[in-house]
Amino acid sequence: MSVNFKCLYCDRYLSSRNAYSQHVKYCNELKELNTSTEESNNDISDTVSSINEMSLDSDDFSQIEELQSIREENLPPVSEISYQYESDSNYAGDVSLRSEEFENFDEILSESLQNYTEKSDTNMSNTLQELEPKSLTLQDNIEESEVEIKEFPNEAYADLMTLVTKHNLSNKAGNSIIKFFNRHSDLSQSPLPKNIETGRKFMDKMNISQLSYSKHCILVHNNREYFINYRPIKNCIEILLSNSEILQHFIFKYENKKHQGEKSYAEQNSGNWWKYAEASIPSSACILSLILYSDATTTDTLGKSSLHPIYISLGNIPTWRRNKEDAKQLLGYFPILFAKNEKEKTSPEFKKLVRETFHKSLKFLLDPLFENENGIDYKINNRIIWFFPKISTIIGDWPEACTYSLTYKSASSNFPCHFCLVQKNDLIDTMQDQIILRNHENMMEHFNNNTGHSVSLEPVENYFWNIPNLNIYAATVPDRMHHLDLGLYHYQIEFTKGILGRSSIDKMNERIGAIPRYPGLKIFSKGLQSIARLTASEHRDLMKVMVFVVDGLLSDDLSEVYVKWNEMYILSRLEIFKESDLEKFQKAINEWADLFVILFRKKSDSKMKFPKFHSWIFHIVDTIREYGAINGYTTETYESLHKSYVKTPYRLSNKKGIEEQIMKTIRRKAIIKRRVTEELHKTPTALIYTSKLFEFKLLEASIFFEQQKKNPDLTENMIKSFAKFLECLDLFFDMLDIISAEDCRIKIFGSVTLKNINILRATNKFQNRPWFSNIAIAMDDAELFEYQSDNGTCYAQTLLITEVILPNKSPFHLALVQWYDFKSKKTPFVYDCPLLKLVEIYNFIEIEAIEEIVHIVPRFDTKDEYFINKFIF
Repeated sequence: MSVNFKCLYCDRYLSSRNAYSQHVKYCNELKELNTSTEESNNDISDTVSSINEMSLDSDDFSQIEELQSIREENLPPVSEISYQYESDSNYAGDVSLRSEEFENFDEILSESLQNYTEKSDTNMSNTLQELEPKSLTLQDNIEESEVEIKEFPNEAYADLMTLVTKHNLSNKAGNSIIKFFNRHSDLSQSPLPKNIETGRKFMDKMNISQLSYSKHCILVHNNREYFINYRPIKNCIEILLSNSEILQHFIFKYENKKHQGEKSYAEQNSGNWWKYAEASIPSSACILSLILYSDATTTDTLGKSSLHPIYISLGNIPTWRRNKEDAKQLLGYFPILFAKNEKEKTSPEFKKLVRETFHKSLKFLLDPLFENENGIDYKINNRIIWFFPKISTIIGDWPEACTYSLTYKSASSNFPCHFCLVQKNDLIDTMQDQIILRNHENMMEHFNNNTGHSVSLEPVENYFWNIPNLNIYAATVPDRMHHLDLGLYHYQIEFTKGILGRSSIDKMNERIGAIPRYPGLKIFSKGLQSIARLTASEHRDLMKVMVFVVDGLLSDDLSEVYVKWNEMYILSRLEIFKESDLEKFQKAINEWADLFVILFRKKSDSKMKFPKFHSWIFHIVDTIREYGAINGYTTETYESLHKSYVKTPYRLSNKKGIEEQIMKTIRRKAIIKRRVTEELHKTPTALIYTSKLFEFKLLEASIFFEQQKKNPDLTENMIKSFAKFLECLDLFFDMLDIISAEDCRIKIFGSVTLKNINILRATNKFQNRPWFSNIAIAMDDAELFEYQSDNGTCYAQTLLITEVILPNKSPFHLALVQWYDFKSKKTPFVYDCPLLKLVEIYNFIEIEAIEEIVHIVPRFDTKDEYFINKFIF
């Protein structure tokens, strides 16, 4: 039940106890000031204190309520209050503002009433403003003034805005938090903002130069201005260099040492590009390697709206660290041009304008780094470092690469490869030594002679022709995710379906749905319903199992092409490439490609003449030599940025002035990140049991197992475990010379988290399916001669997870397992995977002895044959 409190000195009504307490204090001061008495100043604190000490059901408050007479004519209408916000242009361009979303309407009403009173008496208003307490000055006056703001008014204010920003809370949710805090904090003066909108406006006014953003008009087309919303590139670099963790791993030129022995290609600074770039600068300076990534992406699920962000990272940062989100910075959003009609959209003039606008935007963003030919200074670890900025690689999908290089995007153009000058008909029917690479010199010559069309070159001047130490046609590196995951592997599955009959396709889908579960592996329970909708991650999950799915479906070659693919793909993921590794990698590519063409050429409309196939075969190895391992320039780790920098901020906006609102949201997140640094320390954890299934005394085990025989929910594995439990436990106790098991208690669990964070499972039902984990155990040296093993490793299936508790002893953490053995000593491996069978050998092992959880796949259409999946990457 709501309670309204009438002021003791005026006709104002207050809707909360806190607001009432503060207002009485102001009125008391004003009254005593107007009567020029000094006594009131001594009584103010007593008055406020006495009010705060009143309980809502006290006699004092009852008397106040009885004296209240409601005069509605003194209150401004709600519509007027709402209008103050709806008509404010500052609110219109910000996040999620609707008057009905303000949960803390009491505070807003109080503020509106105060404004209403102030209009009638400006002198009194000025006096009141001078007498407002310090805490309210921080959250009201500072927000409205032009004073430079760099910090939050107080810790509570900062923590609230951190919470709201970090978790992408709406105004409504944030205002509910404020209301809850103010109601239960029992403070006379709230340290929080009046509402979340005020807090966001406060953050927008915080003067942090590194986080500033602007917009610039790039062109006017069809009477419409097109802006690039951006952050200065020097600020973005400064933020990257100021990250303390990145700083620890930052590789300076003087820290690079010559590799001993065989040259390796790991980080970007081990490639040929780095060597040539260093040779072009003074010996006392350092290379600042710039990596650009851009990709247009939809903002809504319907795909009706899109943005085109561009990001920047530094090749100086080690690859493993650079692949984290905070090692990248949003540089800005390219303008997206709109044609007035379909005719203009397809016209050569409009397409040319789009490309000119893209490169004009790039020039605007990047030129500040290259204005000074003598490099740029950055302060790092309290020392000034002299850098020469150099653009090293540009990451994107194939159309994006063509936009940067200004080559034709169409795969059917005469020269569709942006790396080289190979004709469409010769994309795969050519030799490495016959390829002529594109470079600035030969492309500029065609551009100046107006013969660009003869080499599929757009009639637009390329911004990158003027950037030193950069070959834009090589720097737009092949991206594994788009080339392989979403490209060639997608074709391989589609072509496989094309050469299989209807019945074989149905069997393939059945097998895909029957693949056993494994942590992190997606199971396609209904088969491949629509491969066109699969994500890159889902394609990678298919890679791990398709060898076993197609086994025996058509011919050995079909299985072999998937084996060759996996061998090539796993090699592509190496962190370090030696020259010998590159030769092995090229051989693996060629072997897969040859078999791929033989099997599927007739199913390809273009007869395998598509650019991604060509560039992977002929250009990826040279790219590694030039720029280092592929893991350093794949878009896999950049795709997640779209969620942080496009989709989530778009969802929080009011869909008007999108780019500007998103930049504000991102800036606020950056402010919070500067304030809060999360340190995650990975430490080994003890075994953690979950899902306790049964508990009983060992002496009552026989009775318990007999009762469980009637349990209809038990699976075959659980039944076997109960049948073998006592026999195997006796053997375990004998091995440890345990004579008495009196008062022994048994706990059986469905799962246990191992010290390496993997989860071991042995349960009849997990998400409506049984799950009994398969495990690898490293054998003792003495046992290696007794059993056939996989390089010292044997395999077993977990039937039961138990904790055995004996008095005066530490608990035993045990797993009851059934062992696998090789199916045939003559052919122990098929597809380079161990081929196993289950044997009637059971025993308890200590859970700590488990080396890892493995994926075992049954060999379909056979009995008691199992593959150890060696293609988990």
